[in-house]
Amino acid sequence: MTSSPYDLHLERNPANHVPLTPLGFIERTAAVFPDRTAVIHGAVRRTWADTYDRCRRLASALVRLGIGKGDTVAVMAPNVPALLEAHYGVPMAGAVLNALNVRLDAETIAFILDHGEAKVLLTDREFAPTVAKALAAAARRPIVIDIDDPSGPRGERLGEMDYEAFLATGDPGFAWSPPADEWDAIALNYTSGTTGNPKGVVYHHRGAYLNAMGNVMVWGLGRHPVYLWTLPMFHCNGWCFPWTITALAGTHVCLRRVEAKAMFDAIADHGVTHLCGAPVVMNMLIHAGERERRTLPGRVALMTAAAPPPAAVIEAMERQGFHITHVYGLTEVYGPAVVCAWHDDWDALPGEEQARLKSRQGVRYPVLEGLMVADPATLFPVPADGATMGEVMMRGNIVMKGYLKNPRATDEAFAGGWFHTGDLGVRHPDGYIELKDRSKDIIISGGENISTIEVEGVLYRHPAVLEAAVVARPDAHWGETPCAFVTLKEGSSATEAEIIAFARDNLARFKVPRTVVFGPLPKTSTGKVQKYALRERARTL
Repeated sequence: MTSSPYDLHLERNPANHVPLTPLGFIERTAAVFPDRTAVIHGAVRRTWADTYDRCRRLASALVRLGIGKGDTVAVMAPNVPALLEAHYGVPMAGAVLNALNVRLDAETIAFILDHGEAKVLLTDREFAPTVAKALAAAARRPIVIDIDDPSGPRGERLGEMDYEAFLATGDPGFAWSPPADEWDAIALNYTSGTTGNPKGVVYHHRGAYLNAMGNVMVWGLGRHPVYLWTLPMFHCNGWCFPWTITALAGTHVCLRRVEAKAMFDAIADHGVTHLCGAPVVMNMLIHAGERERRTLPGRVALMTAAAPPPAAVIEAMERQGFHITHVYGLTEVYGPAVVCAWHDDWDALPGEEQARLKSRQGVRYPVLEGLMVADPATLFPVPADGATMGEVMMRGNIVMKGYLKNPRATDEAFAGGWFHTGDLGVRHPDGYIELKDRSKDIIISGGENISTIEVEGVLYRHPAVLEAAVVARPDAHWGETPCAFVTLKEGSSATEAEIIAFARDNLARFKVPRTVVFGPLPKTSTGKVQKYALRERARTL
């Protein structure tokens, strides 16, 4: 058998093949635009040259602690510069970044630290009470470094030194190298999935690079965007925007707390051009009081996802000077992987119709190779009639490596060579998909996933509760909130306030049901709770 002439002495070598990684973005930006503003955080202003030096210091300091390839470095912080720097410094050391959800309870944080085998934990002092409990409950204690951010509350010190002192131990000239293999892990993110225990989603350098570029393409980003951090960086690594904005030599405007006045002030004071957020962020902006508002410096682009935003919300945002781009994705696909790509001829449609079209999830990112709505058993695509439901499935280079230490869940997610999202939707005649339901009963509240099974497990622990079922209830502010249907034990009593208070004592605040309905639960002949019936009831409450 004769080899193709295109294979003869045309092998990969260092001159023509380098593993894809987003780490090269900051090296280039610091070299080409060293004096441009990279980070704004309160009174802090840093250039790209300064930021690159700090990232290399972080990498060097970690290596001097013995951190290397495959080691996990966890970070518990809001949208502050230290977390942005960790997106470069941690993988420059060869390690894997585990950005923790700051809204989680101590028990869950302890589980994640143990499951991910974190060797170092960088933690903002605001979260010292939760982190202290988590460290006490964890099987092993990582090296703890305190982030002493002047913009936030200062809880007790838990670590051996603070972040700035730790950086001082590092070398700003640290010579980092790209990963030997672009398939190497770059980040670890935990998602609720369908059970109470979170699953560890593993990202690779290749996927992070590609989705960062995908963001550029679908949002039409040019050079030097000014990006406001309203989306948590701990959520799917900020949808890869820590890498996207850096690649374009933009400016990261950090925002510790997402509040209407703070957002309007940042937009007006810094000339913000882009921001991302769940529908809850849009509602904050729409319903802001006159004292909170500022005049926008121009049309501001806002990318939104999570529960499909109501068309009325999108229309209201557009009237106020924001240009909305609707995307859809999951933790397992690096954040957004589907976009409601806009057609110029839609501009002539009435505003209400434009908003309806924009509320659909849309079509695949250019960097996603496959997207379909299909029968989950046969993998046969449903007709593009806008009515026949199937499961949304994806495949390509921006799909996760898999779930850490969970081969069964990984195999189930990739059955048949497609990633099964667990979301139910339809495909319209124009090829755009639209979500209709969530087969896994996950609630998305303010952009955060809530496992109904976890909430139900807590409610069952209440001494008066016989049965409990939790479903999503539509919410104009949060998108969705948990609604609990509870059957009490015979002879027992409890009020809605008592059930909610019990849940608040045992769950992260965002997971606590906002509504409790008492009575018998509808069931099938085999005793399974009919959650679809409960969802219908919740919509009418």
